[in-house]
Amino acid sequence: MDLSIVLVNWNTRQILAGCLDSIYEQTRGITFEVLVVDNASTDGSARMVRDRFPQATLVANEQNRGFAAANNQGIRMAKGDYILLLNSDTLVLDNALAKSVEFARRHPEAGVVGCRVLNADRSLQPSCFMYPSLLNLFLLTTYLSRLFRRHPFFGRERMGWWDRSNVREVEVVTGCFMLVRRRAFESVGLLDEAYFMYGEETDWCCRAHRAGWKLLFTPDAEIVHLGGASSRQVRPEMMLQLRGSILLFMKKNRPLWEYWAACVLVALFFLLRTPYWYLRGLLAPRQRSRSFQIANTYMQGAARTIRGARGLQKRSLAGSPL
Repeated sequence: MDLSIVLVNWNTRQILAGCLDSIYEQTRGITFEVLVVDNASTDGSARMVRDRFPQATLVANEQNRGFAAANNQGIRMAKGDYILLLNSDTLVLDNALAKSVEFARRHPEAGVVGCRVLNADRSLQPSCFMYPSLLNLFLLTTYLSRLFRRHPFFGRERMGWWDRSNVREVEVVTGCFMLVRRRAFESVGLLDEAYFMYGEETDWCCRAHRAGWKLLFTPDAEIVHLGGASSRQVRPEMMLQLRGSILLFMKKNRPLWEYWAACVLVALFFLLRTPYWYLRGLLAPRQRSRSFQIANTYMQGAARTIRGARGLQKRSLAGSPL
């Protein structure tokens, strides 16, 4: 088996069907298997996979175990020489999977390979980025990374200056498409399940780099990433989850003083954005409910950050849609 494709799904039935169609229609020249891990969807996703894609292996969880844990379920079952962690809200283009495997074969030093990612309108979606750091958090908190996203310094974390047109060694390969050599997983270990959602690929890429593996980007393969199909359904909770994952990474991989400084920056991130959303709710009555909800979420985030990563991160959201 050349490739094992692991797809984690939560309530994205139609989008998942499109993703699976694209895999089977656009993959040629390699042997592969598809493993779908469904995190207790309520929209009939599991039934759809059974009925329309009987050739795929389905794992139907009775509760939402989180993104990292569900991926680990698929990884443990995988038989391929390479394992692809692929988001359910993606579309494979022009034999991208075989091209990525071939690139990895030509580069045995690569433990992880990422590819070119496009938006639905086929514009470039920035993929691959730098590790979280105090500097990168400062640029994000002060809006500088947004205002000057293409600048080599201010846009450094998302590498906004790079057009993704050449092979490059990177720090983090985007989790929507993350091709991993089996030997790399065997030497580094599985994803850290302390990350319920977000940050798990950043943490794993950091561990792979420390173990001596290179992380490479290739422009030869392309996919479409629709983006956030599951997390959009619980957007306010995900705002907190994302920042909590950043703090968890800092706690695991940086000195203690940097971690607590990062907590201060994350609290400031929330506080600086709260007045804008309250004001927007007051001035735009049609968007008042959503604006106030976001503002309240930011206020909660600032308060919870006092407890560090634990205040924002959740191992399980039982009783919540996620």
